[in-house]
Amino acid sequence: MDPLGTGDPLRLGPYRLLGVLGEGGMGKVYFAQDGAGRPAAVKVLRPELAHDRHLAQRFVREAQMAQAVTSKGVARVLGAQTEGGRLWIACEFLAGPTLDEAIRAYGPMDEASLRVLASALARTLQDIHVAGLIHRDLKPANIVLTSAGPRVIDFGIARPEHGLTLTTTGQIPVTPGYGAPEQVLGQRVGPPSDVFSLGAVLVYAAGGRRAFDGAHVAAVQYEVVHGTPDLSHVPPHLHPLIGPCLAKDAAARPTPALIAEAFVPPKGAERAWRQGPLASDIKTRESTVRQITVVPKSGGVSRRRLIGALAAGGGVLAAGGGGTAWWLMRGGDTGPGGTAKLGPFDIPPAVTTPEARILDPNKGEVALGIDAPELIPLWQVDGVADDSPPPKPIRDVIVVGRRGGGLAALSVVDGKERWKATGVDATGRYLSLDDQLVAAVGKNGALLTFVASTGEPKWTAPDAEARSVLAADDEAVYVVTKAGKLRSISREDAKIRWTVSSPVRLDTDIRPRGAASLGRLVLCAESGTILAVDTRDGRKAWTFESGAKVLFAPVINGDRVFFGGKNLTSRQLADGKEIWTTKPSKDAWDRPEAWSVPNVVDGAVYAMCGVFVQRVRRTDGALLWQSGSAIGDPKSPVLLQGTHAWILDVLPEVIMVSLEGGRSMLTYRPKGDVTGFNADGNRVFVMTKGGGLTALPVV
Repeated sequence: MDPLGTGDPLRLGPYRLLGVLGEGGMGKVYFAQDGAGRPAAVKVLRPELAHDRHLAQRFVREAQMAQAVTSKGVARVLGAQTEGGRLWIACEFLAGPTLDEAIRAYGPMDEASLRVLASALARTLQDIHVAGLIHRDLKPANIVLTSAGPRVIDFGIARPEHGLTLTTTGQIPVTPGYGAPEQVLGQRVGPPSDVFSLGAVLVYAAGGRRAFDGAHVAAVQYEVVHGTPDLSHVPPHLHPLIGPCLAKDAAARPTPALIAEAFVPPKGAERAWRQGPLASDIKTRESTVRQITVVPKSGGVSRRRLIGALAAGGGVLAAGGGGTAWWLMRGGDTGPGGTAKLGPFDIPPAVTTPEARILDPNKGEVALGIDAPELIPLWQVDGVADDSPPPKPIRDVIVVGRRGGGLAALSVVDGKERWKATGVDATGRYLSLDDQLVAAVGKNGALLTFVASTGEPKWTAPDAEARSVLAADDEAVYVVTKAGKLRSISREDAKIRWTVSSPVRLDTDIRPRGAASLGRLVLCAESGTILAVDTRDGRKAWTFESGAKVLFAPVINGDRVFFGGKNLTSRQLADGKEIWTTKPSKDAWDRPEAWSVPNVVDGAVYAMCGVFVQRVRRTDGALLWQSGSAIGDPKSPVLLQGTHAWILDVLPEVIMVSLEGGRSMLTYRPKGDVTGFNADGNRVFVMTKGGGLTALPVV
């Protein structure tokens, strides 16, 4: 939540506004409290849009739809102003995570919790239908889990069962994977459409994966209409209960009353909402709300107080009663290529990294080899493309290029495929956006994004004309176009921010890599030129010639950027001014060695210089230690996991080097040449020629 800004009202009706929960092209949602101190979520249409008759009608209609339902399973409408002045709707504020947040944070529900969820949602749908309405957008993001049970929010696209919609077919989007086949096809919908959505929600809650998936929105919608739902992660004995909800024929789906009866929870199952990590999460959010709302009635809420309360609460507040309405947060339309624009509540939080246990050689947990300990892999899989970029661990998955094309995300725990995207050109590289999304290049040059943990397609930039992705920061994703130009694509609305011709060649077969932060995009060209551009407009900020005819990626750490190559160099990110340069050592033939891509961690810079690992001080480049007997690949990255640095040997072998003095020992001999190498979560991932991927434990 953000504090109120210039132009924000202080009061609306009986509500004093305390902060901004979110905003979009059509309006804002405020966190508010009434005279008695009760919290509310107040949705406001922008004043300049109030004269748009169509939008005003939709706003009024949403208030009427929500007010018509008196079920305890929905967020109550507390008040509204739908005529004259600013149009607003005040809804009950629900302090709890949405269902999609809860599943991503704590995993799929156990059967008892699932039955509580299913039974409660079915009864709520029954109440909605008895009121003569159809919700039409039941999905995990529109279900808030509270201490009193699940609550349904957002009547932004609800409609009377026998009434006419205010929009033409196709104008109101169907959430991919949750809308019923008849909704996808633009046909008349009824209560069975909500039942289909409920079935899709229960599949996700029970297994953590969607019932219908695909590489892009059209593929997902095709699966909804023609495909078979994926129930592989749902307990088999629940298939007969959930499967009928997903029938293609609306008439074959059970009624909400039958569903509630079939899912009747066991005695005591309601305790699922009052204990465990989910209950703790809800209590934390409730406490945060109390801290924010318990203030003197005459005083406002300062930014410091808001930040302090939210930090103490440790969670994002979920606005009920349509506080995350699709049309309000998206400006009422779709993004480029017919996909939903990126919005503040659409991207799920990054999941927790499942860390592996660190092995203890003193307890016999490492096999003893002839020369040194040898590690037994945690798991090994096949099917990786030989031209795949290095594996990219992103919290609970590791992303690689698939043999046969596209991307695959494998579980870091056991290597099993979690999701795949067939419409991706993996050779164009892939990026992690805050560990929440994977950004990649589509086969047609579009920039595509997927939820990292689930593969759910998110926003798309179809006009990117991208050949490869370079880097990303908080504002944009930067790509090299097929014509060899630099292009910036906004992460807020997927629109092209700017396109510029580069002073260095970017259209060669060797794909450049970059890094972006603090207003600068830095890349190393094949010629050895280092180029930095201003991320606001793409204009050249600074450049210098490294003298290295090899492609090494820049590494940004704070306000500095580090390079390997001919020398190990640290420069100011803003203007490229040199801070220090460490010249290389010489080999047995008195030739200078090259430096590998550096890794900056905890005030030190690690890099290969020739065949040895060196650790230098970040501030001045002074040598702290050099590895002893390691014979590493001069181009190997230096990865830090546990108490060791991990590098590749030219043989090939994986070597770990102690961070306590640089002592090294051989740990693993892969079968085949190593083509990619990465590490995270106490695991080291080794990709080999022929399509193998191995996860090694950390000692």
